[in-house]
Order: sequence, then C-alpha cells, then structure tokens
Amino acid sequence: MSDKFRFGLEAEFMLASTTDYRPLWYKDVDFKTLDRIFESISLEGIPTLEGLAAEPPHKKMMPFIVEGYGIPDANFEIHDAYPKGIEIRTPVCESLDQVFEVYEDLYGRVKKALGLEGMIPVAISHHPIEHKFVGPQNKRRHDFWLWAMEVMTTYGPDINVSFPKKITDKLFSDIEDLNAKVNYYAPAMAAISLSSPFLQGKPWLHKGQLGKSYRTFKRSVVAPAIELHADENFRIEFKVFEMSKRSSDFKEYFLLVLALFLDEGLKGRSSNQERIYDSGTVARFGLNAEGMRERLVELYLRAPAILTEHGFDPAPLKNLAKRIEKNLSPSDEMVELFNQGMSLNDIMKEFSYLETLNGTRI
Repeated sequence: MSDKFRFGLEAEFMLASTTDYRPLWYKDVDFKTLDRIFESISLEGIPTLEGLAAEPPHKKMMPFIVEGYGIPDANFEIHDAYPKGIEIRTPVCESLDQVFEVYEDLYGRVKKALGLEGMIPVAISHHPIEHKFVGPQNKRRHDFWLWAMEVMTTYGPDINVSFPKKITDKLFSDIEDLNAKVNYYAPAMAAISLSSPFLQGKPWLHKGQLGKSYRTFKRSVVAPAIELHADENFRIEFKVFEMSKRSSDFKEYFLLVLALFLDEGLKGRSSNQERIYDSGTVARFGLNAEGMRERLVELYLRAPAILTEHGFDPAPLKNLAKRIEKNLSPSDEMVELFNQGMSLNDIMKEFSYLETLNGTRI
C-alpha cells in the first residue's frame, strides 16, 4: 500500500459533428471506427498506463475508451459496442499538477485525431436530443441491464483518489459512517457542477419549472455517490460531479473531494434514501434545494485549513465563491446562451473546447 496520495481523472464526452456541431450517438458512429482512431494515437511521452484496466471490447490498453452499451454474445461476453461517446482516463498520477498536465495532453491528442474523422468531443452531461435506449440484455442481473440502458445518454467524470496508508487505515475503519458522511455532502457538491439542462432539444422542464440537470435527476435513484475499490489501495471513485469544459473546475472538484474525506470534523450524516431525495431536488434547484447551500458552505469554509494541513494548495477554491453565492453551474451558462437565441448546435460548439489551467483553449 502506498505512502503517498494517488490521483486519476476519467472524463466522458459526447461527440458532435465538426461540420455543424450536431450531437452524435451510436446511430452515427460505430465502435470499430472509434477504436481504430484511438489505436492510431501516439502515446509517446504519456506516463505508464499501469493501474488502468483493459475495457472490452477493446483489445489494446489505452487511455481512451469508447463509452457506450456493450453488445454481448450468448455467454454475456462483450464483443462489440454501441457508442454513446468517449472517455479520456489519465494514468495513475502522484500530484494534481500531473493529472492536469496529462489530461490536457490526452485531450489535445484525441481531439485532433477525432477531428480528422469529422468528430469533436463536447462537455455536456446528458445527450441534448436523445433520451431513451433499448438494447439486448448484456448483464446477467436484470437491474444492471436496466441501468446500462439508462446511462446510454449520460456523461460524467470520475474523480479518483487513493490515500497514504496511515490515512487509509483511519478513513476506512468505519465504512458505514464514511458512506453516511458522503451521502450528506455529495448532493451539495454536485450542485455547482450541473451541466445537463436539455431534454429532447429543449430546456428540461419538470412540473412546469426549469430544471438544472436531467442527468442527476435520472441517476439519483440508482447510482451511488462513490465506488470503493478495496483491492486497489482503497481507491475512491467519486461519481456525482458532472462534466465541465474547464480544467480549473475539475481541480476544484478534486480539492473538495479531498477536503470531504480528510476532514474528521464534518458532522453531517445521511442515509442512502436521504441522498437519493436530496440529489433529485438538487437536479431541479441546484444549491437552492433545501439545506444544500449550508452543507456546501460548511465544507468550503473548512477546506482551506484541512487541505493546507495535508500539503495541498487550497487557493483554486476561491473561484467557487461566486458560483456558491449565486447558485451558478455550467447548466446556467448553457440556458443563458439558449435564451439569447443561440441554437443547440452552437451551444455544443461553445462547449467543445477545453479551457486549460493556463487559460488557453484547445
């Protein structure tokens, strides 16, 4: 078990056409095409891929995978896939700076390769047009199969962190309590990241009121806030955030996750059922959902001291102050552009650039 922190970022993107920025889906592109594109990308200068797992039906270990719906044979072995989009996944990194150096490099490489084939990645968390998928049963468990179909229209990042052994031993000594803490704060953390305000080509309305995230609304009932990998140095996948076109947003999300797990003084606790309810209301109202602003502010105000104690620079979190105060998320940016008369395809174009930590756009 490591005596250091380890980090990794997995980021899913929808694909769009480079000619008109029309959102694409499995009806428009096949697995073999994307797999061929990925295999053609040079990995020279990229750190070792140790720690990543091969994802069938891919044959080659890569930091890029086709996200979508696995097509099974009679034995439930995946031999093909219907693409919903792509995923960029960094190798295991020893610092946040390394995470974003590698992430931005990988993004540039895959965007260039996709562009040669008329496609471009877009940072949105639910397909703005498609909303329903039905495929052949690809999981032995019926509930897993239903979920595999549900997520064919959703996109999101996984924030991966593993801790030094002395922290891990303490942190995971009471898994039930740790999950209860995550249940309490995770919905409020998700609120600042929401980025899926469209459903079937229009702003999402629920009970006549504009909502902020159809993805979070859809996944709140079933999907967990975290996945814990005890066999991988207790690696945590934090799964509630939504996609962003800014590296700086992801850095802030990493810092909030670190603060959540390292702060032993956070007292809030919730059950799984309470998290599900809170996530559903956050999807509609963001930080204006009951109690959410207070929870995030508690975590936010305590974070600098906790992060500094463990050797992390908390300065990037200052950028969140305005978003917390005004209940702003990427969804609000998208809806504002829509209300200004921008077409859905033009909004996809605006979210097809990665804003790097140094302020350039790829």
